[in-house]
Amino acid sequence: MNLHRLAWRYLWSQPLVSALNLLLLSLGLAAVSFVLLVSEQIEAGVQRDLAGVDLVVGAKGSPMQIMLAGVFHLDVPTGNIPLSTLDELRRQPLVARAVPLSMGDSLKGFRIIGSTPEYLELYGARLAEGRLWDAPMQAVLGAAVARATGLKTGAQFKGSHGLGEAGDEHGDHPYTVVGVLAETGSVLDRLVVTDLASVWKVHEDMHALDESDRRAMEESREITLALVSYRSPLAAISLPRWINAQDGLQAAAPALETARLLRMVGAGTEVLRGFGWVLLLAASLSVFVALLHAVRERQGDLAMLRMLGAPPWRVAVLVASEALWLAALACVLGLALGHGLTHALGWYLSSQQSLRISGAWWSVWEWSIPLLALLLALAAAAWPAWRAYRLEVTELLQAPH
Repeated sequence: MNLHRLAWRYLWSQPLVSALNLLLLSLGLAAVSFVLLVSEQIEAGVQRDLAGVDLVVGAKGSPMQIMLAGVFHLDVPTGNIPLSTLDELRRQPLVARAVPLSMGDSLKGFRIIGSTPEYLELYGARLAEGRLWDAPMQAVLGAAVARATGLKTGAQFKGSHGLGEAGDEHGDHPYTVVGVLAETGSVLDRLVVTDLASVWKVHEDMHALDESDRRAMEESREITLALVSYRSPLAAISLPRWINAQDGLQAAAPALETARLLRMVGAGTEVLRGFGWVLLLAASLSVFVALLHAVRERQGDLAMLRMLGAPPWRVAVLVASEALWLAALACVLGLALGHGLTHALGWYLSSQQSLRISGAWWSVWEWSIPLLALLLALAAAAWPAWRAYRLEVTELLQAPH
């Protein structure tokens, strides 16, 4: 007697009820899986993009905006700061490293960042092909930029003014691709990196009216942000205070701002997780009612099984097997749907040059989803199975058909 095969047939003897229960269970498990996948990847991405950056220094404004613009490149900067600020930071005994960033142009939505090779060292970047720049108007592409644009070493491109795709091209100032970075999984993948002189040259040539105007602009050069790494933990106490006391400067601590950001994101994930638990609870109750109703309807079948020699525990297992089949199917569909939704979100964010999220990511906590489905199935089937176990053969035979 193959109880599992019989349970499968019993399960789909009422296809609409079974399909509804399967849908509720699958959606609940998919919501739990989606929350796990997205939240873990966001936290991992945040930690990866911080890359040892202890402080971001920018123009006066919102610290959150400065952090988003300087670390994750998801917002516009608050303005520019004097180039002399970089020298002042480097002279501070508590500063181990200060990396300048200059921005203002983009390539098909990917930001062009003027910096130094130290910026690449922050992320442990290595070249997949080519070399680093050694002269102005040479650039290195991140892996995602190279994939999206199809540019190779030796190709030329023109940057667009602004950080979006709608800006005017700097037609007189083409960049030459001299290298392509290997994939790092960090923000570096979606950036075009060049030297500071390139950014200055493009904008000085565009705005300078004559040579005297150009010399004045060269003397008052600016950078957008500075990424600071501490030499000592004591710097976290005194350095931000000193920077905020300077005219026009604002310090943003990425650790604090990302904690705030994750708390805001966490509110949304908690809502989605709660929605998933409500679906799972509703599915469990629905399965419980369906099985209890099925036990009452199949008293004749259960009597026949007992007459054929099936002990009470096998009858109880038959009832529980229906719930286990449902849980197994819901587990497969829920995980597939969770990864599918994560892939869709990752595709959308990739098209927006935003955070990197992949449906191929597997969370160690995801292995608890089959266990969760099993527990829900057993909980829903416990009382109906117990009812089937306790029924006497004489009562089953006398039950009306």
